[in-house]
Amino acid sequence: MTEFTPFASLLGGAMIGLAAVLLMAWEGRIAGISMIAGRLLPPYLDGALVSRLGFVAGLIAAPLAVMLATGAPVAQTVSSNLPLMAVAGLLVGFGAVCGSGCTSGHGVCGLARLSVRSLVATLTFMLTAFVTVFVVRHMMGA
Repeated sequence: MTEFTPFASLLGGAMIGLAAVLLMAWEGRIAGISMIAGRLLPPYLDGALVSRLGFVAGLIAAPLAVMLATGAPVAQTVSSNLPLMAVAGLLVGFGAVCGSGCTSGHGVCGLARLSVRSLVATLTFMLTAFVTVFVVRHMMGA
């Protein structure tokens, strides 16, 4: 079972929201992580490369900053089953391409802009997540 941490969850959500607002304010772009990460590769090597690298570096540095601030290692909650993780990554990538965005682009930024398309995408993401958790926990004996 997972442990709910309301303070950490609220703080993390606020930081994600702040990052999305700052990216929109400073660069005029939506903080869709799948698009930002996907545009680190050719043919998108342009003037925004440095800001994209900075955004991804911040995602990587965040757990290190938490570890430095708290003195405790960040809990690892990702499966060590590499084939499962590879399939999951491919499915998430396919979903982000098929849905023209990811949970951060649609769920954080799109919903904040009252986008109906983002509402439908976010409901689809969430329903899929609920079904996946149910199947894994109750039907596969995990």
